[in-house]
Amino acid sequence: MIEINNLTKYFGDLCAVDHVDLHVKSEVFGLLGPNGAGKSTIVRILATLQRPTSGTARICGYDVVREPKKARSVISYVPQEMALDIKLTGRENVLLYAKLYGIPDRARKVNEVLEVMELSERSGDLVRTYSGGMRRRLELAQALVHEPEVLFLDEPTLGLDVAARRKIWRHISSLREHGISIFMTTHYMEEADEYCDTVAIIDHGKIVALNTPESLKGSLKKDVITINATGTFGGLALDYVTFSGGDNGELRFLADHGESALPAISQALLRQGMTIQSMMVRKPTLDDVFMDRVTTNEEDSAFDAYKFRTMLRRRR
Repeated sequence: MIEINNLTKYFGDLCAVDHVDLHVKSEVFGLLGPNGAGKSTIVRILATLQRPTSGTARICGYDVVREPKKARSVISYVPQEMALDIKLTGRENVLLYAKLYGIPDRARKVNEVLEVMELSERSGDLVRTYSGGMRRRLELAQALVHEPEVLFLDEPTLGLDVAARRKIWRHISSLREHGISIFMTTHYMEEADEYCDTVAIIDHGKIVALNTPESLKGSLKKDVITINATGTFGGLALDYVTFSGGDNGELRFLADHGESALPAISQALLRQGMTIQSMMVRKPTLDDVFMDRVTTNEEDSAFDAYKFRTMLRRRR
């Protein structure tokens, strides 16, 4: 479905995408990474909205640079920002897309995608009255009106509450069952873990991990030990334990046998004068893989005003 070879994109001296190779089949594919890692740039290149500096990308056999019109005929793209006119009704928004795509029997197709997204009853209402989750489902309806083979979703559940996120994912999973390939970016690790067939992690424009969620979690091959404590952590001199990071009073360690290592870790922290509040041993999650592979500190990245505005719009 999607073949990316040596894809590179520079903005001036900044390398946003650094010689990326990806091959995506008919699946739900998740691209994860911190802010500024290159996720949205890759999606915009694949959606023919930006040209790469070098390298190639093909969708269903069509080169996105040399054959952009053919590539667009088989894809749909739902961006982070709201792609709706709130002064129109839900039906009018979808009908507009159907007209732009030249869909025959437009009324029937519009009714069909509104029904799929469970919006038929509210389709005559102005979009300004829709919740954030309803607006996102309406954007999916717009994206499906011309029956694409590949659907690009850039942060599809950003800013939505838990119930709305689950409903969006129920619809995305249904699309996958009907043969549509999904290529998405997300910051929600638990969503990628539960719903994605394959996950890639990107950092500083490079792919640093690529596999199924289960295989990525298994690659750590260690137990995760989390300790909530107060005081100053001065490091740990235990050969069989690796410190993997900490924030907000929580320290994380990796060890082959977590339960056996726990007493030695706690004793070392107590000797440093720390006060331990709680301790836990668990199996790795996708969050742990992400923190292990990514070197970019989210707190050091620039404030993403674009994403912040998107979240606010979703919550209205």
